[in-house]
Amino acid sequence: MSAAAADERLGFLLRRAQQAHLALWNEVVSAEVTSVQFGALDLIAAEPGSSQAQLGRELDLDRSTIADVVARLERRGLVERARADSDRRRNALSITESGRACLATLAPRVEQMDATLTHRLSAPERTELRHALRSLLG
Repeated sequence: MSAAAADERLGFLLRRAQQAHLALWNEVVSAEVTSVQFGALDLIAAEPGSSQAQLGRELDLDRSTIADVVARLERRGLVERARADSDRRRNALSITESGRACLATLAPRVEQMDATLTHRLSAPERTELRHALRSLLG
């Protein structure tokens, strides 16, 4: 397969975009907090008391993966888990003050990384890219 043919394949382009995202994330945002962990922190901050299951659905992660993400955040003191009063089988998640400080530090870096990653696109193209990806992912 020639480079020109590879550049036409969606999977190849998505993989290259993901590689660029990961490299920039580690360089600009954080080498300690992954983009998935940041997304989890952001959602927990927006919806305190949400369950691990809800968080997993929002992030499109399976039960074992979301449990690992939450455990890592909890070990770092960024989130807390407590049994929900209404359902003792359910873990209610909340962000700690350290988690809020982490979000406040990383959020501007995420914006900077997004701008760097998409700097070759016009504002309408960035909007269309997000729209197209949301449509692709359903």
